[in-house]
Formats: sequence, structure tokens, C-alpha cells
Amino acid sequence: MTLRSLCASFVALAGFVAAVGATPGHTEDKKPYLIYLSNNFVGNDWRQQMERVANVAVNKGPLKGRVDLKVENAENTVQAQINSLNNIIRQKPAAILIDASSAEALNPTIKKACDAGIIVVSFDQTVSADCAYKLHSDFDIMANNQAEWMASILGGKGKVFMDRGLAGAPISEQFEKNFGAVLKKYPDIQIVGYFNGNYAAGPEQEGVASLLAAHPEVDGIFSQGYGTGAIKALQNADRPLVPIVAAAFNGTGVTCAETKGAKCWLGANPPSLSAEAIKLAVDILDTGKKPADTTVLFNSPGLTTDMVDAKYAPNSSAVKIELGKTVFADLAPGLSLPVTPSWVEITPKEASGN
Repeated sequence: MTLRSLCASFVALAGFVAAVGATPGHTEDKKPYLIYLSNNFVGNDWRQQMERVANVAVNKGPLKGRVDLKVENAENTVQAQINSLNNIIRQKPAAILIDASSAEALNPTIKKACDAGIIVVSFDQTVSADCAYKLHSDFDIMANNQAEWMASILGGKGKVFMDRGLAGAPISEQFEKNFGAVLKKYPDIQIVGYFNGNYAAGPEQEGVASLLAAHPEVDGIFSQGYGTGAIKALQNADRPLVPIVAAAFNGTGVTCAETKGAKCWLGANPPSLSAEAIKLAVDILDTGKKPADTTVLFNSPGLTTDMVDAKYAPNSSAVKIELGKTVFADLAPGLSLPVTPSWVEITPKEASGN
């Protein structure tokens, strides 16, 4: 399987495109839509790739010449993003795309934008505002798959560490909730410690290292980020490697493939959701057609070193981690897979910024 075919298999857009209508061809007399992307956090590779992909997508393919994209990065607080959004609303853009700092706290500001006739698309970390479109990976399925995989690998018993992700982030809370719900079915699996990985390898390593000092015996680690920080913490503490769930970063996949004894299940959340959000906004602005539901879900197969028993049906969509086929030693470790939507060609070089 090539990188291109892998990426194509990750993103199933046929029903989505049919629902919102295809973007009409560009005409020279059509003024570009002013669209803002509001982001509250740039402290990891995923968010940086997300912004790069958005900027690349509006300069090629069906969006070329159609969008005047402005990216606004607020400080990582709810109030900072609210202030930034209020400033954006004053610019009267056609649409605002939001990777949100809170599922609820931004809602009054978002309603203000909607009342002003602005299309609002929340993506990745989505909001609950009724008037906003929500576009994100199906994190319930992803988290359930990862937790069931862990339970299967552990044989239904053991001690685990749990990553709480980024404080206040909606997805972090969703993952922790779903991980916990699955583990309740396995009373012999105990969560013996929590840490905040902050979607970054450094904090993840520090969090796991701190827990290892208090709980030297651990059988599995739930990471919402790289997983490589957890592996490094285990190695530094001279502890055996344990099964790890994490996100589908290329470097994580390579580490899992190259490290003897590593067992991993990596969930794919494409940074190209930013490009999908732009295209959804443009389709609505062009045609006036709206999705039947304000929530658009993506279900991307995970990557794993170890396929589990067939009775864990959701895992049947997982792809085997293989060097040169599904993960790539010659590509940037921070590259998040997949790198491109199906309707425009974004290369790994463009997505990684190298």
C-alpha cells in the first residue's frame, strides 16, 4: 500500500460531497470569500500541519482563487479565543472556521457570528452551538477501538496509566470518558494514575516518568498524543515496554515498527480536517445547500502492530504498521497520517513544511 492509497483509504467523502454539493468551477469574476480560521493552540505538530494544509488547499485544486484565508492564533485560553473571535466578527467574513478551546464557552460568541450571517464551521475540537457546523473524526469509535484493543492485548487484566490530554479540550474529555467507559467492562483493569500529555511528547514523557516513580509496575498506557514520550519514559526508567495507544503520527508509527517489543494502536485524526472545513464553508456559500445534519463525521482506520481477535469487530478497519508501506522512515516524524483529502493533492512535503 502506497502513501497515496493509504491516505485515500482513510478519508471517505463520497456521501459528504453529495450532501453539500460540488464546488462550482472558478470564474474570474467571482470574488474570493474572506474566511478566517480561529485556532487556540499551536504547541504540537498536528496543529501546525493543520494550518499548513489549510493554506495549501486554498491555493490549488477546486479552492484555488476562491478563498482569502486568514489564520488567527489566539493564546491557549478560552477568553483569548473569545476576544479573537469578536475581532474577527467585526471584519464581517463570509465564514469562520474554529478549532475550539471549549465546547460550550464559545457558544454566545458563535451565535453572534451566526446572527450576523456568517457561516461557522467548528472542526477537530468542536463546539455545541446549534448554529455551527461540526466536522470531526469519530472519536467515539476511535477511543472505543483503542480501549478494546488494549483490553484484548492485556487479556482483560492489568494496571494502566491514562492521559487526560489538554486541559479543557473537548476531544480530551471525550477520549478520557470513552476509554473509561470501555474499561468499566473489565474490572480487572485498573487505572492507577493520570497525567496531562498536552498533545506533546515532552509533557507526555514527564507525566509518565512521574507516574512510574510512584507506580513502577504498569501494564499499558493510554496516550492521546505521540506515545513516543511514554516509550522514552519507560526506556529511561529501564522498564519493559508495555502496550500503548496513541495518535497516528508518522514518527510514532516508525518507532512502533522499529522498537523491539513495542505494541501500538494509533488512531488517525487527519489535520486535513481544516481543508474539509474550508470546502464545506465554500460549498454552502456557493450553493446554499447545507448538510442534512450539522455534524459531519469522519471514521479513519487506525494503525496497529497487533491485530486483535475478530470478536472486536471495530478493529477490523485497522491497518498494519509496516515500514515503507504505512509508515515512512524518510518522512517527518511529526507528520500526521493521512496527509491529504481525496479532492486535492497535498504532498507529504507540503503537509510537513519541509
